[in-house]
Amino acid sequence: MRITRLMSAAIVAGMFPLSAAAQNTPVGGADEKTPSSSEFFAWINNTNEGATAAQTEVNLNFFRWLHDTYGMKLDIYAFDAGAIDGAMKYGTLTSPRFRSQFPQGFGALSKQAGAMGTQLGVWLGPDGYGDTDAEAEARSNMLFSLVKDYNFRLFKIDAVCGQLRPSKYEWFDKTFTRIRKVSPNFILLNHRLNLGWAVKHSTTFLLGGNETYIDVFMTNSMTAPHHRAQAIARMAPDKLTRLTEDHGVCLSSCLDYWEDDLVMQAFNRCLILAPEIYANPWLLRDDEYPRLAFLFNLHKDYAPILVNGMQLPDDKYGTGAISRGDASTRFLTLRNLSWQPVKYRIRLDGEVGLSDKRNVKVRLYHPYILDLGSHAYGSEVEVEVLPFRAALVKLTTQPERDAVALSGIPYEIINDRVGNVRELKLLGMPGKSYQVRLEKGHDVLSAIKIDGVAKKALLSGSKATVKFGGTPLKHDYHRLIGEMTSCDVPSDVSSIYYATCFAADNNALEARSLKRSGETAVPQVKAARDAFFGQTLFKTREIWDRNLFDGDPSTAFSIAQRWGDARTNGESMFCLDMGKPQALDKLTIQTLDEYSLSPLKSYEGVWVDVSADLKNWRSINCTVGTSFDVDLKDAGAVRYVRFAPCPLRLSEVTGYKDGQPVDRTEWRASNLFRPYGGRTCSATQTWKKEFVLDEVPEGAYLCVAINGYHGVEGAWAGFKIDGEYVGCPDRAPSFQSNTWEYQNARADRNYTYYLPLTKDMAGKKIEAYVISLDRNVRYVNTDRPEQSQDNGQTIRPMIKPEVWISAYPIPFEKKTLTAECKK
Repeated sequence: MRITRLMSAAIVAGMFPLSAAAQNTPVGGADEKTPSSSEFFAWINNTNEGATAAQTEVNLNFFRWLHDTYGMKLDIYAFDAGAIDGAMKYGTLTSPRFRSQFPQGFGALSKQAGAMGTQLGVWLGPDGYGDTDAEAEARSNMLFSLVKDYNFRLFKIDAVCGQLRPSKYEWFDKTFTRIRKVSPNFILLNHRLNLGWAVKHSTTFLLGGNETYIDVFMTNSMTAPHHRAQAIARMAPDKLTRLTEDHGVCLSSCLDYWEDDLVMQAFNRCLILAPEIYANPWLLRDDEYPRLAFLFNLHKDYAPILVNGMQLPDDKYGTGAISRGDASTRFLTLRNLSWQPVKYRIRLDGEVGLSDKRNVKVRLYHPYILDLGSHAYGSEVEVEVLPFRAALVKLTTQPERDAVALSGIPYEIINDRVGNVRELKLLGMPGKSYQVRLEKGHDVLSAIKIDGVAKKALLSGSKATVKFGGTPLKHDYHRLIGEMTSCDVPSDVSSIYYATCFAADNNALEARSLKRSGETAVPQVKAARDAFFGQTLFKTREIWDRNLFDGDPSTAFSIAQRWGDARTNGESMFCLDMGKPQALDKLTIQTLDEYSLSPLKSYEGVWVDVSADLKNWRSINCTVGTSFDVDLKDAGAVRYVRFAPCPLRLSEVTGYKDGQPVDRTEWRASNLFRPYGGRTCSATQTWKKEFVLDEVPEGAYLCVAINGYHGVEGAWAGFKIDGEYVGCPDRAPSFQSNTWEYQNARADRNYTYYLPLTKDMAGKKIEAYVISLDRNVRYVNTDRPEQSQDNGQTIRPMIKPEVWISAYPIPFEKKTLTAECKK
């Protein structure tokens, strides 16, 4: 919806400035003390083509699984653009388009949602009232019917369809006055619209006009160990107003640390819609769904008191810290936007909103659950917040409300709602022992087991020793390895550059998320994933390299052109990684037609470079056409293939040995990276850090943080490990992508490259390199922040690259605790 959403946002911002003050007192639906409602909306699960009944049914089954398995209740499931109205067009429930998408209308879906306590919502334009009273009445009746007959709870009205005509303010007023009579808590979201005097019906406005698609509209402005630092940095609205909407947490791209993002959305900003998520939550890993449900459930439990918020002093609690709750129970959200852990001292009194002067129980709920003890009112307790993460802390003088509560050990709740058995995941660092006690919880328990072994001592109030396997870590899993120092440009710099080109990809961001999360064992998750990736448009937009290896010459992998050329400076190469060196007779490359071959032309030549190790390359001259062969009979074992320029569209890439096609399961390709050489992709300066790791924690990765201005795609990172070239498969902001919705964000500073570590990398010499690629720029040591010119080069302050090690998730060992409730 980008061409319309972006243009509309700009137009509305200029012509019709909106403010919180303009919408402080809606005539109905909600006020500042209305508890939040949780919401999922389907934008990016589909784009302007709109949802279908079949896909929606599958998605609702996913949420029903969360409900039945973990007790998670979703209040609102909202269709986005294209269900009824679309970009610059209005629809009806009787149009051929609607009937093709929803042959049975909304009735069955409304019942399916209602069976788990969920109501529907929908994206609409503000007008559609036509030019006659009869047309206006038909539109008004349709909207009223959605609420009265199908139990819709929410409309999101958006400027993509245009503005509400002043002549239709009265019809708009009539419609929503009528709706609020049958649904007093009906929510009307205003996205970038001038509604004139009819604005009184709006429940919310869009906070800052921002969407939150990571590395499309929300991208880091700082180096960080993950992609969501900017999202975690997002502040609550002025005066902590709740009658606004922040577009929720996007679960589609760059998923690591999503839970910190959601904690800030739900418990820090805590708007009328919270927790609010959108896009493709089925792309999470199976082990992450209990955490998603836990945060929804915790927020639901305390929603009535979370409406009361207070800003905490920045100088003591960090920027944007907020306390929510009542006189006896408060939830504090703290954040740390630095590379080192930060400790805050929380004063347990009126400073954080507590006035009940009894002893205060303190419990950390995020990034894991940990009992921090009971303390006297007015005392202080210290809480550590991990780098670029959020912390959620509960303070209470009230009796325990958790079904099962432990002390002495970090843990996560897997299921404390459904059935007669409670399940917790105990977390411990490798080789460590913990003294665990069962605190008095809400449930009365009859049996407790840890990894299947009965622990009767816990039922009697005694402590139990829980020891975790593994070798104790010698170092902090998150730490600075060191600053990188300037060095001569190495002779093999092109191999270092290409290592990252071949390690990364240019697939749609959602394809990257699927790879990150791996296979699922949950049928409802698999069905939702299959429905998303199986959409006709996902295939025909040609945004996944998988299309090159599917045996179907009608599918393709293309250089995205919808939002302008996705290439940098209009140039790119085709890269193929076959996963391992192999001897082939030939490689056959196919396009769809002559135009698809552009900028190459049939019967012209192209040099194709092949290598087994990224170091030794052999060039092979080929005559190109809509189908052409690369002769590999004399090339020996080959793993890597590249040539430039890359055709706009390729349909199949097939390898042959002895006349038979070879297995392509592990083959990968890219089409947006620049070939090395030329004025904007040649090394001018390099920085290096050499080190050896004596251990590699589970989930560990290296971060090459390039602090400072370096230009768009002007700084690159790569590694040599015991002399072998190893590239970075990920970067914040994300490597350029052939995107599903809108184009990647582009940034000109503070890139962070990531290299996942494997256990066999311990004890090896690791050389990390940063490469400045723009010959037009030179970096010098200076205190002057501005740029200057010297002999045709732009002179800029020296960038400051560093290497860090981190891990995600935290490298805990895990054990399962099950607790049976007395019947």
